[in-house]
Amino acid sequence: MPRKKLAETDELLSHPIILRVTETVFKRLEKIQRESDCRSVGEVARKIISKERINCFHRDISMNAPMEEMALIRKELKAIGININQQTHRFHTSQSESERAFYAMKTAKMYQEVGTKVDELLAIISKLAEKWLQK
Repeated sequence: MPRKKLAETDELLSHPIILRVTETVFKRLEKIQRESDCRSVGEVARKIISKERINCFHRDISMNAPMEEMALIRKELKAIGININQQTHRFHTSQSESERAFYAMKTAKMYQEVGTKVDELLAIISKLAEKWLQK
């Protein structure tokens, strides 16, 4: 499938410029490309030449551990939710009152697990908020 034709012919990149740079300059351009919203080294060079803004993104490495922990808690909460849905289904399909009581107690225990996971999550979020507000 061919790409769309641009309506604005001024925006079409039609004049190639061949430029040779040293290895260190190329590595700097690659670093800028990795940290920015640019898709290629050529785009970085074009933006530098035309004095356009390059949006760079920096990632705080100290945030990796809390983010991983929050992802694990999210995964556990999702699993608990699935289990609660299964228990609820079994509760509604059960015939006797004793079976219903069993499933109700089991579901109540799972809800308690949700409460502890939410407390862990809130503790992590409060630590992140303190760090965020310091800057």
